[in-house]
Amino acid sequence: MNNPIIPAASREAVINEASSSIIEVLKNQLESGRINDLIRFFQFSGYNESLITSVTNKFASKLNKFYNIDMASAHATAMSLIPTVMKQLVQQSKSKEHKEFALTTMLSQLNGNRADLSGLVNQLMVA
Repeated sequence: MNNPIIPAASREAVINEASSSIIEVLKNQLESGRINDLIRFFQFSGYNESLITSVTNKFASKLNKFYNIDMASAHATAMSLIPTVMKQLVQQSKSKEHKEFALTTMLSQLNGNRADLSGLVNQLMVA
């Protein structure tokens, strides 16, 4: 994040905004009953471009609103960061080394650990 439009003092906060944008969009997908689309996104990287677009737009809006970055620059910054981070998240969810990023673990955390989603996730991944 050596982006000159983001002040050095704000870079850590901006990274947190990017993370929270991803979490908010994924959580919204889960809460709105689009778990199948969410699973497919992780199963088939890039399957759901609208998901990446939603995260990108949410992050760009936060950059604009909270850091007074003009919308064109905010969107360009989000486009340079979010697709790459989402791709890494998908890769980590498939890795045996990063169990904390396993899809069932992520989805359970997104729903506040209210339900064990492993059976549903495994069933939908086979379908």
